[in-house]
Amino acid sequence: MPKEGITPRSQDYSQWYLDIVEKAVLADYSAVRGCMVIRPHGYAIWELIERELDNRIKATGHVNAYFPLFIPMSFLQKEAEHVEGFAPEVAVVTHGGGEQLAEPLVVRPTSEAIIGHSFAKWIKSWRDLPLLINQWANVVRWEMRTRPFLRTLEFLWQEGHTAHATEAEAEEETLRILHEVYADFAENVMAIPVLRGRKTDKEKFAGALRTYAIEAMMQDGRALQAGTSHNLGQNFARAFEIMYQTPDNRQEYVWTTSWGVSTRLIGALIMAHSDDEGLVLPPKLAPVQVVIVPIYKSDAERSAVLECCHRLKAELGGTFRTKLDDRDEVTPGFKFNEWEVRGVPVRVEVGPRDVQQATVALARRDVPGREGKRFVPQDGLVDEVRQLLDSIQQSLFERALRFREEHTVQVSSFEELKQAVETGFASAYWAGSTEDEDMVQAETRATIRVIPFEQPEKAGKCVLTGKETTQQVIFARAY
Repeated sequence: MPKEGITPRSQDYSQWYLDIVEKAVLADYSAVRGCMVIRPHGYAIWELIERELDNRIKATGHVNAYFPLFIPMSFLQKEAEHVEGFAPEVAVVTHGGGEQLAEPLVVRPTSEAIIGHSFAKWIKSWRDLPLLINQWANVVRWEMRTRPFLRTLEFLWQEGHTAHATEAEAEEETLRILHEVYADFAENVMAIPVLRGRKTDKEKFAGALRTYAIEAMMQDGRALQAGTSHNLGQNFARAFEIMYQTPDNRQEYVWTTSWGVSTRLIGALIMAHSDDEGLVLPPKLAPVQVVIVPIYKSDAERSAVLECCHRLKAELGGTFRTKLDDRDEVTPGFKFNEWEVRGVPVRVEVGPRDVQQATVALARRDVPGREGKRFVPQDGLVDEVRQLLDSIQQSLFERALRFREEHTVQVSSFEELKQAVETGFASAYWAGSTEDEDMVQAETRATIRVIPFEQPEKAGKCVLTGKETTQQVIFARAY
């Protein structure tokens, strides 16, 4: 049975998503259209995402910095393809301090332009390369249709920007971030399997030479872009005169990259794992991994049960993010419901009989009801919970992978493609043009999400043109 106030996924998936955001107290609507207030529970998830990603980014040699929120309009206009791609989404400041500005300022939609200006000042010699910078910031893109976490006017993100001496080094950096940082994080921390590959020219980042991405499948069969990494070539280097002196005293343009993920990853967590009971979180990203709920009827029972609960809290709290819910004003059933909706992976129930028998009831969130509950000894509880959390983490990944495999179809005709994207991914041979992609999108609302790195050895016929090709792509409708 779905939780009260949560629309079943099968009835209205879009409303189900909004209900989860509200009932799990992840975010709230703000007074500014299209913007959200990230509530403490939602922000705690973002902090864990930030911590995990930041460690991975720093492990690959990058350092954090911060650049201005405001960008001179002339900076954005220096790279023609870039400004054209972002023009519809740009917010512009024309007045400040009660006066009209001499030059309008763009509110940061992305930072290639402002960072390129700094790179041009900082890079003089080959000794200054590679320059590996990351920034945690907010950005503003004037979206017409918004949805909490997935698409908002303002959102939080991480954006990396690097400069290299050669194209090969820039390409290596672009792919390292995609594989070692983004894909590893998505699969091993978020428990979401992802497809890795290159974007088509139609779908690549404005101003990039090549864009690579990881794509995940949500429970409605639609794709969500979970991270992008761009080889920018020398486009921004030429626009901002970012040059270095080679060891033999020549002046050369650097090769740059940029890459980022955002708070839409929280939306991915919701749509990949949650159910009609509420939020389901992988243990590695759960702000509370274990909640202890005492159960008693009399004051005598209360004293003994709470004493036991506090002892267990001390034991578990040294290893896991643990909360003891000792509120007297609400019932145990109310607490069970609340923590299920909020997605806490493990619930520990302690009643008078558990105190007498030195046991507890363990309930796992990813398996609701009696099937997910069992009684275990209090002795060795830390190891028991550790194994259970590991099992939940792995189970969520395997369940999401199984779902993706069951909803991915190899298609050989346009009619099959149209049918496949109604419920999931369509894998197809493709030799079409950008105009052909536009036509497919217009008729099916699906786009080429990624050209996978793993390609078939045998050739096949393009799903649209019939031309022979060895290239396969993934078509899907996307968020």
